[in-house]
Amino acid sequence: MILADSSVWIDAFAGRRTPAVELLDACLDREPVAVGDLALCEILMGCRDDLIARRVEERLREHHPVVALSSPELAPLAAANYRRLRALGVTVRSTIDLLIGTFCIAGGHVLLHSDRDFLPMQKHLGLRAI
Repeated sequence: MILADSSVWIDAFAGRRTPAVELLDACLDREPVAVGDLALCEILMGCRDDLIARRVEERLREHHPVVALSSPELAPLAAANYRRLRALGVTVRSTIDLLIGTFCIAGGHVLLHSDRDFLPMQKHLGLRAI
């Protein structure tokens, strides 16, 4: 499964043609791209009003599976990943990004992102990303 981070969805909804948005378009032609529940929250937080938020949520849910990114089993794995990175001198700034990365690592999923916070997870934890 490919999971797209909010960094990509936000650019796509804003009409920005970034390299990650181009990859999103290419992936959508081949297979479903999932939206994480925490990414959905981040996307909807950026909407100007409730009407736009409802439309964005409806559009995403209509075309993409929405998956839960955390669980009682995943939380300790995310904390262990945080400690592992800290031991290497890397601080992950966002707990949500840590959970997203850990979800993908644990489940063997590929993450589509344009957020530099995932780069240490790729380098040191084996996060597969495009």
